[in-house]
Amino acid sequence: MSLSLRLLPPPVRLNDVPEPRWDHVFRLSDDTGLLEHARNAIVRREHGYCVDDVSRGLLIACREPRPDPELTRHAERYLAFLTHAQAAGGAFHNRMSFDRRWLDEPALCDWWGRAIWGLGTAAARGGNGWIRREAMNAFRQGVRCRSPWPRAMAFAGLGAAEVLRADPHDREAAQLLGDAATVIGLPGSDPDWVWPEPELTYANPALAEVVIVAGDLLGDEALLADGLRMLSWLCDMQDHHGHLSTVPVGGWRRGVDRHRFDQQPIEAAATADACATAAAVTGDERWDAPLRQAIGWFFGDNDTGSVMYDSETCGCYDGLTVDGPNLNQGAESTLALVSTLQHARTLAKRSATRPSGGLA
Repeated sequence: MSLSLRLLPPPVRLNDVPEPRWDHVFRLSDDTGLLEHARNAIVRREHGYCVDDVSRGLLIACREPRPDPELTRHAERYLAFLTHAQAAGGAFHNRMSFDRRWLDEPALCDWWGRAIWGLGTAAARGGNGWIRREAMNAFRQGVRCRSPWPRAMAFAGLGAAEVLRADPHDREAAQLLGDAATVIGLPGSDPDWVWPEPELTYANPALAEVVIVAGDLLGDEALLADGLRMLSWLCDMQDHHGHLSTVPVGGWRRGVDRHRFDQQPIEAAATADACATAAAVTGDERWDAPLRQAIGWFFGDNDTGSVMYDSETCGCYDGLTVDGPNLNQGAESTLALVSTLQHARTLAKRSATRPSGGLA
C-alpha cells in the first residue's frame, strides 16, 4: 500500500511531553457527572452536563492501564450518569441542568454514538468487574439501535470495536461495526478528493478510523485498505507547512479556499486516535509522524505557535483562533488533551524499545 505520509516527525520531543494528568477533569466533575463548560479554569455550573462529555470522560478513564482509586470513583460516576441517561429503547438524553433535570428527549444523535463508544470501552477495559458488567448491560441495550447520522454510527462503531477486540465472537458488536462502515461509505477514486463526503466537517478522523477497524476486525482487507487511504489523504490535507492544521469550525469543501480558524482540540485528539489505531493495526511506523503532529499541536506546533496546555491547571484551552488560544478550559478540550497524552505516553514507550534507541 502506498502511503503519502511524511517520514520525518514534527519537532515535538516526547521526552518533553507531560504525563496525562486528571487534575482539571476532576475540577470539572462532581457527584453527578462532568460539567461541560468553564470560564478560564472555573466551572460554569449554569451550563450543566452533557452525555457527549461524560461519555468521553468514561472512555478516557477506562483507557488508563492502571487507574488509581480516585479515577475509578470518577469512572463509576460517569457510568452511572450514562445509565441514567439511557432510555429503555437504547437511545440517550444529552443535556442535564445543574439541578439534575433532563432538558431534551432521548435520541440517536452523536451523543448516542459517543455513549456507545464510552460504554463499549468500559465493558472491554474497565478497571474492575462491576464497571465492566454494568457497562456491558447498557451497551447491550443501545447496540441494537441504529442512527441515520454517519458520525453517530462511527462513534458507536468504535465502541463496538472495543467489545469485539475483547470478544471476537460478539455478533451484535460485529454487526454494528459493519453497519457503521457501510453508512460511512467508500473513498472515491479522484486523488484530489478521496473523502466519501462532499465536505470535511467535524470528527473526520473517526470516520476513517472506524473503516480501518472494521476492515481489520471483520477480516476485510479491501475495507482496511480503504480506511487507510482515507486517513492518509486526510493527514495530507491537514498538514500545513509540516505541522497539523485541523479542519476548523465551518469545515472545508472541494474547490473552496481553506480557512484555518477556529480549530478545536477534539479534532487534534481524533487525529491522534485514528493514527494510533492505524499504527497498531498495520505495524507501520510511518503513522507515527502524523501522530506526533497531533501531539505537537497541543504544545505550540500549530498555525499560531500557541501552546494549548495550561501547565498550572493541567487543562486545555477551548480553541485555537487567529489571535491564539480561547483561554476557557472546558471538558471537551481537556479530555482531548488527556486522550492525546495517553497516546504520547504509549508512543514514547514504543519508541524507547526500538533497536535503534527510538526517537527522542
